[in-house]
Amino acid sequence: LSISSASAKGICAMNIFRLCGDMLHLLSIMLLLWKLNKSKSCVGVSCRMQEMYAVVFCFRYMDLLWSFISVYNTVMKVIFITSTVYLIYLMRFKPPVSQTYERSTDSFQYELYCLGPCLLLALITTEEYSLPEILWTVSIWLESVAIVPQLVLLQQMREVENLTSNFVGCMGAYRAFYILNWIYRYFADDYVNWVGWVGGLVQTVLYADFFYYYAKSKWYGSKLVLPVAT
Repeated sequence: LSISSASAKGICAMNIFRLCGDMLHLLSIMLLLWKLNKSKSCVGVSCRMQEMYAVVFCFRYMDLLWSFISVYNTVMKVIFITSTVYLIYLMRFKPPVSQTYERSTDSFQYELYCLGPCLLLALITTEEYSLPEILWTVSIWLESVAIVPQLVLLQQMREVENLTSNFVGCMGAYRAFYILNWIYRYFADDYVNWVGWVGGLVQTVLYADFFYYYAKSKWYGSKLVLPVAT
């Protein structure tokens, strides 16, 4: 993302898989913003997940303060940070949406279960002990589990709104295209990034169960209903 090791990882040659992944990630955010503004309700949406993504983006894109790669790169980073912070603002502070948010229901404590372990993993797996590199590595591990609060919330509700399921589905599809991007770059550029690969694999495994029921509901044209947790 700059001249540092962490920044160098961000200087990626564009390919169709990366572009599709970026657009699906952007679409997931736009779908969520549309849902909140249309329904004036954030029932079924995890603000804790958005808080985790805000930390991910701020840590990963800190190079905006000192580095310029391209207009596309800068614009996408700014959009991801500002839109995520805006989503948090809507759910926590902006009536009438904030009046529908229940912190007790959105109950996964990422502060307790994720931040510390991700920091520890980053200190073990970072390529160099510079602040940008450590924060970049933290962001990779934290993003790998950022979907957990949303999945926990949906599992409690079981019956998932169409727009909410599409939002989570786009997030899963974004990750799938980034895996294809890594495979393509491995063969085309001999690109290797073990931390990113393992983090992406963890994230994909967490999405797998939801994605199965999401695809099944779309195939049969039915509402998405998650099974009872056992």
